[in-house]
Amino acid sequence: MALLLVPFSAQGARISELSEATIWEQVVRFFQFRDPSVRYAVAGSILLGISCGILGSFIVVRKMSLFGDALSHAVLPGVALGFMWNMSKDPVAIFIGATLAGLLGAAVVHWVKESTRLKEDTALGLVLASFYAVGVALTTMINQLPTGNQSGVDKFMFGQASAIGADDIKLMATITVLVLVCMALLYKEFLVTSFDVNFARVIGFPAQVIHYILMMLLAFSVVTALQAVGVVLVSAMLITPAATAYLLTDRMHRMVVLSAVFGVLAGVVGAFVSFLDDHLATGPIIVLAASLVFLAAFCFAPRHGVVVAWWRQRSKSARVSRENTLKSIYHVLEARDFEGEGVSIRELAQRRKETLEESQKLSHALVNHRLATITGDDILLAPAGWSRACEIVRNHRLWELYLTNEAKIASDHVHEDAEIIEHVLGEEVVRELERKLKYARQDPHGKPIPGLSDIRRGTGVYRREDLVGYGKR
Repeated sequence: MALLLVPFSAQGARISELSEATIWEQVVRFFQFRDPSVRYAVAGSILLGISCGILGSFIVVRKMSLFGDALSHAVLPGVALGFMWNMSKDPVAIFIGATLAGLLGAAVVHWVKESTRLKEDTALGLVLASFYAVGVALTTMINQLPTGNQSGVDKFMFGQASAIGADDIKLMATITVLVLVCMALLYKEFLVTSFDVNFARVIGFPAQVIHYILMMLLAFSVVTALQAVGVVLVSAMLITPAATAYLLTDRMHRMVVLSAVFGVLAGVVGAFVSFLDDHLATGPIIVLAASLVFLAAFCFAPRHGVVVAWWRQRSKSARVSRENTLKSIYHVLEARDFEGEGVSIRELAQRRKETLEESQKLSHALVNHRLATITGDDILLAPAGWSRACEIVRNHRLWELYLTNEAKIASDHVHEDAEIIEHVLGEEVVRELERKLKYARQDPHGKPIPGLSDIRRGTGVYRREDLVGYGKR
């Protein structure tokens, strides 16, 4: 971080302002950090990503995302008043004005919620619209002044990372350090009040004070982020990295770290891309980079990604289909007292009440998973296939017997439930069922229940000769 602020001899006033340079030359120049505007933009983006990422995690888990959006819009009047204080873009004056406006907006939300029948979301909408309207009006007034067009106040609407200067970096660094110190000292308090405020009060935590500290830090971070991404987009930097991290982990400390990392990544990518093309504003590119990371997590997060969930469901459906086919083969063999080594495709189709083509497709699925082999028109179960067929049949019949004996359900009403549960019963549950049922050998319909010894041997009637088929025992 310090290296980014070290002065170099080369000059460059604006990020993304290069003439007659190739893309490769721009890339090299960016990572050399020779241009002051690049150094300040990257440093500011990193600081923005850290502070907003950390605080955004607590905003997301507290379900206060709309509050962050309202606060980011509520600071605009303070920005305008801070400029009007001495008619210059004094970072300290603008910071004080914007912070006061943000805290006033938060206080108004609380007052409206507590003194009326209105819910918090309604109060947030009122504050967002009214404060933002006042800010736009004041900004318009400033732009109509003789030097208004050169004031640069309008850049706070959508951000201009290239305009970040040394004073802005110092202020952003101060706020980021403050956020890190508060998190180090009060992490446990923030954590408990975020998930169970009533429990926090019971154990003696000053929940309301912790809430106000978080709101103050949030206001500080929002104000310092205005220069980079603007009033309109700053809420995205609070929510998007945190929402991305939320999809990837269930542990709060990991979420905080990941959110900060994603915020920094989005900031650096935004600064880099906007440097390559002078028509691309840095703030929107930062937000788009964060959104792309969120999209990747939304699709491919190990536990919550929609693509992963779709693939998991598809794999589960295919597995259930294979297991049902194995069970049908077992039933065909059982119906003829296990005479013969295999089951024909036609027999399987008749058992499953489907076409020959469908049975052939299911049979080839078993072959592809090494659960069976096909010889001519016959399907012969491999050892793994026979064992799994016995397990499925065992699970089904055990569950039927359990529902009949323990739940007192009629034997003709237990089949459909057993059809579902047979695919999800684990071995520990099966062992418990067997103990409860005193290792019964027949289901409610008088059919034999395959035992553990049958499954482990690979057959209760056959013994395995080779991978092609079975001989009779």
